[in-house]
Amino acid sequence: MPPRQSLRSIPQLWLVSDLRTDAGLEPALRRLPRGAGLVFRHYHLPPAERAARFRQLARLCRHRGLVMVWAGTPAAARRVGADGVYGAAGQLTRGAAMLRLVTVHSLRELGAARRTRADLVLISPVFPTRTHPGAPTLGPLRWLTLARHSPVRPIALGGMTAARARRLPGHGWAAIDGLADHPRRTGKSPGNPKDS
Repeated sequence: MPPRQSLRSIPQLWLVSDLRTDAGLEPALRRLPRGAGLVFRHYHLPPAERAARFRQLARLCRHRGLVMVWAGTPAAARRVGADGVYGAAGQLTRGAAMLRLVTVHSLRELGAARRTRADLVLISPVFPTRTHPGAPTLGPLRWLTLARHSPVRPIALGGMTAARARRLPGHGWAAIDGLADHPRRTGKSPGNPKDS
């Protein structure tokens, strides 16, 4: 079981995977800077295929110096050899000996993250997303208010790009589309975190 990471080594840039980004995931991971992280969701795959895909990507992540987190239960994260686990506070075991990333959408959920002893909170959605079209968003000001109340380092998630991350200075960010490589797109790739 991997040891818990020190706060200084917890990534501030996270790529979040899903079905629509899977085909371009390897190129996107190669572009991430050393020390960034991947939240491996891939909920669309059956359990055995999901674990196999995780292990396949884990080889690349280890080689590139990336942290790899499993979305699900701590037990499943340990089974696949993940560096950590990602999910809602109620789903994560308090005191799990691995990095814990908790999803947060409100002050109440921040309290739950505190009780779970989260290492990092992903506060969302900051901006409109393709994952949840039409869902209400926090916007930068409400996101910053939640971030100020966070018991641990906050990460912005939801419609994030490098340009939008600059509107939340001093905070880390995570993205699906904003960091992913989509093979069908043309023009400038959104995968480079330095792109604006």
